[in-house]
Amino acid sequence: MAAVRALIFDMDGTMIDSMRHHRQSWIDFAARYGLQIEADELMRRTTGRTGAECMTDLFGHPIPLEEAWALVRVKERLYREAFAPEFREVPGFREFYARAGARGLRLGVGTAGDAENIAFALHHLALPGPPHAVVGGDEGLPGKPEPAIFLEVARRLGVPAAQCVVFEDAPLGIEAARRAGMTAVALTTTLPAAAFSGFNNVIAAIANFVGFDLERAVRPQTEDSSHA
Repeated sequence: MAAVRALIFDMDGTMIDSMRHHRQSWIDFAARYGLQIEADELMRRTTGRTGAECMTDLFGHPIPLEEAWALVRVKERLYREAFAPEFREVPGFREFYARAGARGLRLGVGTAGDAENIAFALHHLALPGPPHAVVGGDEGLPGKPEPAIFLEVARRLGVPAAQCVVFEDAPLGIEAARRAGMTAVALTTTLPAAAFSGFNNVIAAIANFVGFDLERAVRPQTEDSSHA
């Protein structure tokens, strides 16, 4: 196998510990529009999909794209207003990101989040350097589990898919990485490791980045498929 040259990070639940606030913002948004939802089931179906795709799922019928994104802006404003005072990274992310950058790896972000959420996250994270490529869910690409977002990150990084490792917290995202031909590290920030046991591209399942050996990611060919 070719040496790994790039790491691609999902954002919510991977870089930042935001999923609880996304869940609550869906509840608040649904109440505003008189919708009854089962939040955990909605999150299971939609985490990794674009905002417009999520709105179609939530309302149960196709929504014109412009209207869907207007609704997304309402929902995501609720999320940012709630999360900003309590903003936190997934433990160890900034330090791991810095180590990966110092090693010379290309670093990308591939998220279903929109531009405003991406800017919000990067502002609060205050990373030692910006990602080399960022692809968001409002760029017209299909959301996960389709591989398009991750493949576009790899294209912008100038790195073949087979030389990228994806960090993800959602099964739809892990499946997108698999379809893209990329190995993956699963973050168990939202779901237990068992949720990722059926994926043959997962080289590790970790609670956070604290103590995670960077070499485990950049040399996945030396590991078996068991989770750590």
